[in-house]
Amino acid sequence: MKSLKNILVGFLVSFLGSIPLGYLNLVGLEIYTKSGLHDLVFFLFGVVLVETFVIYFTLLFAKQLINNKKLMKIIDFFAVGFMFVLAFVFYFNFNQEIKSNEILRDYLIYSPFVIGIILNCFNFLQLPFWASWNLYLLNGKYIRIERKLKYYYIAGTLIGVFLGMFSLIVILQAFFQKTNQFSKYVMPVFIPLFFIILGSIQVFKVYKKYFKSAALET
Repeated sequence: MKSLKNILVGFLVSFLGSIPLGYLNLVGLEIYTKSGLHDLVFFLFGVVLVETFVIYFTLLFAKQLINNKKLMKIIDFFAVGFMFVLAFVFYFNFNQEIKSNEILRDYLIYSPFVIGIILNCFNFLQLPFWASWNLYLLNGKYIRIERKLKYYYIAGTLIGVFLGMFSLIVILQAFFQKTNQFSKYVMPVFIPLFFIILGSIQVFKVYKKYFKSAALET
């Protein structure tokens, strides 16, 4: 019963957490659109592989990570720059009409599995996400992690991550197929704009968290 509860709780948290549109989902959408289901699955396997280690170590060291203010500050500032860099990369690549075919060829020579691993390694925002959730679930006694029980929880989270991302990407691709006129503007316009918005939100959070509070203290 405890093992089943761990699986269900892990699945629910990770499934809902992976649904919001993030850069991994957008890259997965592009891989699925250009290369098909097979490459999408391997991309998600790469994402899940990194997620395995992240969830395991944040589960064991949740309290230490949350209390490490210096690390949390580095992650927050990195997220700002990373979102704006992604916006520039997507905008630059997809607005180079002359080089578009070369870019696509260069992009597709890499294994989608490796792309999933590399991109998720840069997803540092998942550290506070999983550390906070794991600490909450442990303090609330929603999960148990003694002996082998933690592995049931991790298994549930990994299944949730995979199915959550897979479902969102397939649904988005089906939607864009039906709206061909709109989909022409998704990569060169909508996606860079989306990252700019994410980066701006992160700037506001950083300002509110580190600068506004410091100003009030003085």
